[in-house]
Amino acid sequence: MVMSTPVQQQANGQAESNNKIIVNNLTKRLDEKKGRSAEELHFILCADWTSSKVATCQTPYPLVFGAEPMMPTKVVIPMARYLLQNQENNGMILAHDLDTIDELRDRAKVCIAAHQQRITKAYNKNIKFRRFQIGDLVLRKTFQNTRDPSVGKMVPKWEGPYLIDAKARKGAYWLASLDGNVLPRSWNAIHLKAYFM
Repeated sequence: MVMSTPVQQQANGQAESNNKIIVNNLTKRLDEKKGRSAEELHFILCADWTSSKVATCQTPYPLVFGAEPMMPTKVVIPMARYLLQNQENNGMILAHDLDTIDELRDRAKVCIAAHQQRITKAYNKNIKFRRFQIGDLVLRKTFQNTRDPSVGKMVPKWEGPYLIDAKARKGAYWLASLDGNVLPRSWNAIHLKAYFM
């Protein structure tokens, strides 16, 4: 019989949060334009693609295509940027943008790394690591696969005490029963708590 500990993958939630914002914006705009969702979808996505993102410090459009987009309103309303362009200048500017796209993407990678460090720091400031010494007494959390099913819902949430026998790796420990039998696998410190007599 194989016993394993259930583990849920942890994420910072940034992707889910961003997707939720996009979906909320889409539904708000589409609810206002009942029956015209196909025509409005392009404008909504265009607005999202041309909005600056916190993680990259850039808009997604130039990171993908290498040039800033020309909005339809800027073409309709006469502006210097549009009126002073000619075919030769436009070709030179596009070539320059394509030459410097790698630098733009490298800057975005640096911004992403800095953003991830800020998120990690904010997340880790509330985490208290449990550290134990060899010989400490601890209780081990019981899981559904280690509980006795005949007891029902009154089963204790912690079992033990156990001795810390050795340190397996950062945050994980080998446990031994009080009579000296070492448990078959290491345990993460988040599933242990100190036992005081």
